[in-house]
Amino acid sequence: MSCFGGIEAGGSKFICGVGTGPADIQTIQFPTTLPAETIGRAVEFFRSHGPLTAVGIASFGPIDPNLQSPRFGYITSTPKQDWRNYDFVGAIRRALAVPVAFDTDVNAAAVAEHRWGASRGVSNFIYVTVGTGIGGGAIIGGRLIHGRLHPEMGHVRIPHDLVRDPFAGNCPYHGDCLEGLASGPAIQARWGLAGNLLPDGHRAWDLEAEYLALGIANWSFTLAPELVILGGGILNRAELLPKIRERLAGVLNGYGEPPTLAPPGLGPLSGVLGAIALAST
Repeated sequence: MSCFGGIEAGGSKFICGVGTGPADIQTIQFPTTLPAETIGRAVEFFRSHGPLTAVGIASFGPIDPNLQSPRFGYITSTPKQDWRNYDFVGAIRRALAVPVAFDTDVNAAAVAEHRWGASRGVSNFIYVTVGTGIGGGAIIGGRLIHGRLHPEMGHVRIPHDLVRDPFAGNCPYHGDCLEGLASGPAIQARWGLAGNLLPDGHRAWDLEAEYLALGIANWSFTLAPELVILGGGILNRAELLPKIRERLAGVLNGYGEPPTLAPPGLGPLSGVLGAIALAST
């Protein structure tokens, strides 16, 4: 019987899993440190659960997922300097000698949610994660979107009222893009505390809902999704999703129907299950 490995490579943590789907997955989690150390821990886990038929990687980006590119399988211009221009697929392939599939963490999560989770039977939807960064993957007409590389939904530009929010943004490329204003590190830089340490009712959550609603409006006008799945650590805050729904209605201002907003059906396993789905395709 085939058994597949999956890696959800995040900016702050790796989740590795083996199995064929939600019913039989076994996982391990550890911090994202230097490439040699982090990949070594992943390889050790897979060897202890082998043999594997294939491995899928769902990675933070930017990445090169183009099979025709000489840099296929690389993490490219990431702000994480130690991982910049890193041959991720090559490292796993050399260590395990199995086929390796590769895509972004959010694209893979979208595939998993479509196969097993909240978007089963939905042809047009977006999966968004809000955590160390902000990213989105879209399935439109039943097909995962790729272009020259992959969508970078977190780097859209949104209105920024500097009187209401004088924080300049912390994206090293764009300053106050959506990720620079609303990611986990942006919340901590603005308020001096990580999001999980800010209390309910703090004005940070109204501002966060505003920015995420503006991002969802941009994606909705461009791709017309029926559903937007919102995952990632920041969305664990219970008050946030209702605030986003309310603010999105205000941003759209009656121009069309807002998409349904929902949490991931697979919870925190969307990414690693997406990696397994990539490996088994």
